[in-house]
Parts: sequence; C-alpha cells; structure tokens
Amino acid sequence: MSSEPLLRLEGVYKRFGGHAVLNDVSFAVGPGEIVGLVGPNGSGKTTTINVISGVHRADAGAVVFDGRPVHKLPTFRLARLGINRTFQVPKVFRDMTVRENIEVAAHFGRAHDADVGAILADIDLAAQADQLAGSLTVNQQKLLDLGRALATGPKLLLVDEIGAGLNPAELGGIATLLQKLAARGIALIVVEHLLDFLNRITARVIVLGAGRMLFEGPLDAASRDPEVVAAFIGG
Repeated sequence: MSSEPLLRLEGVYKRFGGHAVLNDVSFAVGPGEIVGLVGPNGSGKTTTINVISGVHRADAGAVVFDGRPVHKLPTFRLARLGINRTFQVPKVFRDMTVRENIEVAAHFGRAHDADVGAILADIDLAAQADQLAGSLTVNQQKLLDLGRALATGPKLLLVDEIGAGLNPAELGGIATLLQKLAARGIALIVVEHLLDFLNRITARVIVLGAGRMLFEGPLDAASRDPEVVAAFIGG
C-alpha cells in the first residue's frame, strides 16, 4: 500500500440554505484502504460521498484525488479519473440485462476494455448475465450496482449502505468481496449503520455528528468516546 493518500478532504464545508451539513471535514484515504464512515441519521455521511463523487460541490475546502484538486469537476469527469460509487437504493437500468448494465458503465468510465465476465464472476451474477436487471432480487441489484461501478475501473469506490436489508450470509459475501477489492488496491469508503459488518472489513472509522468529525480511529475505541456516544443517543 502506498504511503501517499489517494484521497484528501481538506476543510470541506457544505450548506443547504442556512443549514451547515458539512463543517470543516478533513481526512485522507490511501490506496487499498477500507474506511468506514458512520454517524447518526443526518450527520452528513451521504453528503460527504456526494461531494467526493461530484453530486454536490463543496462550498469551501478542497477534495484532492491522486494529487490534483477535483472538487469542481462534474461526476462524469470524476468517474473517468477513477472515482465511482454505489447507492443505498440501487439505480440499475431495469429494462436492460445484467451484462448490458455493466457494458454501459464500462463505456462511461476509464476502463473501456473492462472484463465483463470477470466482473460478473466477482459479483456472483454470471448465471444471471442475460436476465433483465429489474427481475433481480434487492441483494442482486446491489451487487449489480457495485459491478457497474467496478466496470468503470475505479481507484476509489464509495459504498453507500450496501448492507441494509441483507441477511447474514449475504453480508458475509459482500464483506469478502469488498476485502478482495481492497486487496487489488482499490480504496473504499463504506457508509454503513451495521457496525458489526464494518468491524469485519476495517479497523478504521470516521464518525460524523451534525456535519463535523467527532472521531477518527478504531471502531472499538469510537464506541468508548463520550462525544460519539452522545451523538448517537442524543446527548
């Protein structure tokens, strides 16, 4: 793993109307590192990955990726540089096949020659390659959403609550896959409420509360931090 961070957030602020959603958020992620991003509802987790992925533009501060500022670039440019994401509610093309979903994603990323067969094997959907995406189960659609992100050749993958609603066996499969991707050098920021799941894939978490960073470090230490505990139980 490189000693240089792949991603740096430097004093990022984001407001919607008069409400500060992110307040001086700063952290770094290295290649092949998995970082958990946790916090109560409304703490700024999804806004953070929306800013990183170009869905929203930061009002102040910088997002530096692979040595260059990227916080003013649109989403499609970021995908071509190597930043992509999944969504808590999968946004698959329901009337296209599983294979076609991945092929379309590859066209818009930086990996036009993506190995679709290898991606289908990674996400365990090879047998469903010619099925319409709309016919898949919720878990399978989440996997396809992940597969489409992989088809763009990401260096950084932002994973938004992929574990929600999955059973223990499905969670185990997702955990194994995310660890496999990290071993290939892909950095991952995983937004998740399921702390046991996070504990299986990473030793480092960032805790947000009311838009600011409350804690950065091991998950077990976060659970003993008074400010983190107060944020989760309301003071």
